[in-house]
Amino acid sequence: MDDKIILKKYSNRRLYDTRNSCYVTLEDVTGLIKSGNQVEIIDAATKEDVTALILTQVILEEARKKNILLPVPVLHLIIQHGDGVLSDFFDKYFQKTIQNYLEYKKAFDDQFSKWLEVGTDMGKVMPNMMEGPATMQSFMQMFMPSQGNTSENEKPTETEKKPTDQ
Repeated sequence: MDDKIILKKYSNRRLYDTRNSCYVTLEDVTGLIKSGNQVEIIDAATKEDVTALILTQVILEEARKKNILLPVPVLHLIIQHGDGVLSDFFDKYFQKTIQNYLEYKKAFDDQFSKWLEVGTDMGKVMPNMMEGPATMQSFMQMFMPSQGNTSENEKPTETEKKPTDQ
């Protein structure tokens, strides 16, 4: 990943990419971030770091396109309890929660891919199992519980039989 890309925000709300010497849109900023870059956005007039404000705009713009960001009941709670609750939650829990989710999702996806590979490998092996005396049916019976159908070899011996009342 490259160093941070410094963007300057001008009073006309335009963003200027200092690395590539060109103006960029919020969609361009989204693309930069999605491709793994970090951005820092500085107000050109005040030299204030406005990264959080602009990235929030990016998220809200994406939410506007999809017509939802957070469920309405959550929005009500945020407004009701003030921004202190929201900032506390984001500072302490939200980032770690998303990181954990992404890690578990990746682990699950990796494991699922391995299962699919095993299934594909079994698909190659199974036709060979149908040849010769070991048919698929006899193979599957090894894994099925017996349902009263015992073969001659599975019948109890004389010593295993229960004594009857005489």
